[in-house]
Amino acid sequence: MRLVPASAILATALLGSAHAEGDALVDMLGPREIAVGEAMRGEATGATSVALNPAGVTLNHELVFEGGYGYRAADGASLIGASACDSTATLPGCFYYEYAGSNPDLGGMTLHRSTHIGGLALGYPVTPNLSFGTTVKYFHFDSDVMNEPKASGFTDDIGANYTTDSRELSIGVAGYNLLGTESVEFPRAAGGGIVFQPMPELSASFDARWKLLGNDHTARYGGGAQYFLSTSHGQTGFPIRAGVLHDNGLAMTYVSAGLGIATQGYSIDVAGRTSVSGPSDKMIIASMRFYGPRQPATTAPTE
Repeated sequence: MRLVPASAILATALLGSAHAEGDALVDMLGPREIAVGEAMRGEATGATSVALNPAGVTLNHELVFEGGYGYRAADGASLIGASACDSTATLPGCFYYEYAGSNPDLGGMTLHRSTHIGGLALGYPVTPNLSFGTTVKYFHFDSDVMNEPKASGFTDDIGANYTTDSRELSIGVAGYNLLGTESVEFPRAAGGGIVFQPMPELSASFDARWKLLGNDHTARYGGGAQYFLSTSHGQTGFPIRAGVLHDNGLAMTYVSAGLGIATQGYSIDVAGRTSVSGPSDKMIIASMRFYGPRQPATTAPTE
């Protein structure tokens, strides 16, 4: 009879290790971020600003609605997101909702975790080059895994972005879950990134992020590139993306790639990622955007 609780404890411990990647810092990422090694903090436009840097919502002038779905094989996670971003307003911002639900299975035990997040990201352009932003979000986390407490409450992120006059270089920094309810699923963290765009169709980026959860200061850093192909009339484009990501807390390295199609009215992006060191972990994620009226961008977009 003692083997049963011992097995349950072991299973829970192993599941916790497998779940280490699946907190809100990564569950909210979309296909564009995933494809370039999560390296978009320096130019986090539209829905990307919600997860990476709220200051980035000021970097273009458009109204866009986005919905996406992703699947992560390691813990059987379904990742769903929806947002509405308006950067044509005096105070640019995004409303958004994110859901992450996983059903990890180990030793015949099927357990469940779910996270609901809803919030508002706002940005303010101080000058044509410098902007600040903040995200206020409400979350509810539920789990039937042993020793994983349920949690809900408010928390917030802050960010800043600086772009050079030439628009070739963009730098972003952000802090995550800085105030409000504390939860292991919403750890405090800090990150920064840089995007270099030597020509309109080509950009390269590098990011790093550190957890600030007690003694856990593990880092997650990556880089990637995007090349934007366009038709002769410039009405349709095809972004091609690739990246590498390393997490020293998980001792895992990932490679990623993505493709997209962008028109004046809509865009579709698809990305995949797989681990090349550490435990096997694969993800595929896709999103679709619909655009409203557009205005000339204050910074040259990469897509």
